[in-house]
Amino acid sequence: MHGGADARTAPLKERTPALPEDLGEQVRRALAEDVGSGDLTAALVPAAASAVGQVVTRESALLCGQGWFDEVFRQLDSSISVEWSQPEGASVNSGDLLCRVCGPARGILTGERTALNFLQTLSGTATAARAFVDAVAGTGCRILDTRKTLPGLRTAQKYAVACAGATNHRKGLYDAILIKENHIIAAGSITAAVEVARRSSPGVKVEVEVESLAELEEALAARADMVLLDEFTTVDLVKAVEINRAQGRPLLLEASGGIGLENVRDIALTGVDFISIGGITKHLRAIDLSMRFALLPKQ
Repeated sequence: MHGGADARTAPLKERTPALPEDLGEQVRRALAEDVGSGDLTAALVPAAASAVGQVVTRESALLCGQGWFDEVFRQLDSSISVEWSQPEGASVNSGDLLCRVCGPARGILTGERTALNFLQTLSGTATAARAFVDAVAGTGCRILDTRKTLPGLRTAQKYAVACAGATNHRKGLYDAILIKENHIIAAGSITAAVEVARRSSPGVKVEVEVESLAELEEALAARADMVLLDEFTTVDLVKAVEINRAQGRPLLLEASGGIGLENVRDIALTGVDFISIGGITKHLRAIDLSMRFALLPKQ
């Protein structure tokens, strides 16, 4: 299943992004939240006991989050080993063995829930993102994420989105400018807002959110770098693409609002460059995973 030529089931090794720099800190926070001053229940297990845990999935998914899973056990007890049966970015089916965790039983039991939480959350994010990527395949349109992420896990979820073959939008408020309705009201107009953005943050990409074709015309005239077409009908999206292409320097166009799997391909076929889907990270449904645990015989 995992070595075939079908792009929808093949591992995404060539697209697997670099792990975020704050991965270790995310794991430390999660362990502190769960373990606190110590795992009282794990203390019931003999200190010298060894065990093996087999992680299986109970549903089809895109596997994502191995770095976080590994880091949980590395921080708890470096003698615990994790052996993966599936690569990061692989499509897996219900019942598939994902990995084996071997080592001191106490450490495995203590880390089980935190490790699975990361794996099920990031696999859920990647699975949702991959569904949208597959839906627009062949159109030339790319799926974007948003800032609607779980607090404290933005880099993790953006990693999962990229692992699924989708594209990350801005990381936060610090690396790009997105001028929205309230910014326009405060600045007085789209033109004024773009002018201020250029002066205050030279060299930074400026995107403008518009809600009508008239506002699109103003954003084009103001020479923004990218325009977000919010809640446009399919008919108006086609018109927006035509208007944009008619000028000498067409901008990148992003569609957003009211878009789901049922209509995302129709939106992509209008000719927009990107479609942003907040639900990929916001409306998260974790993948159902379980760890089957067994004590190993004393040596």
